[in-house]
Amino acid sequence: MKSMKLFAALLLLGSATAVAKGTTGQATAQKGAEAISVNLAEIQWGAAPPTLPKGAQMAVMHGDPSKKETFSFRLKLPAGYKIAPHWHTNAEQLTILSGNFVLHMGDTMDAPGHTLTAGGFHYLPARMHHAAEASEETIVQVDGIGPFDIHYLNPADNPAKQAEE
Repeated sequence: MKSMKLFAALLLLGSATAVAKGTTGQATAQKGAEAISVNLAEIQWGAAPPTLPKGAQMAVMHGDPSKKETFSFRLKLPAGYKIAPHWHTNAEQLTILSGNFVLHMGDTMDAPGHTLTAGGFHYLPARMHHAAEASEETIVQVDGIGPFDIHYLNPADNPAKQAEE
């Protein structure tokens, strides 16, 4: 529970610092029903939350992933990046914007993998066990209804817990 509160706080911080900027220069992650337009050059990347392994960058495109609302965020993953087996409370949709993203559906990194390339899409039902890795620098867009969370099958795999020790 402590790591969930830390994750939520860092997502809030991340949404303030890693938010996409609109063409007027105003932050576009605003409440209410507003149109949002973001060009690639306007995306501001920041560090991903500590519940993800170090090395990833995150940009919140829309909404607040820590709240019960729709959200979109992007993760930029370096080559060789791995996320240990885990699950999420809510369903999520993944769109691969660049690179190669390998999803291992099951309880281990050795579970059969499915490689998604640029333009690929994956719907992941709530609570489904999986692991992921990027075989090259990869950008993944994650869309869903929050709050977004991550529960590692092996608590020792949680980078936030490792940082606490």
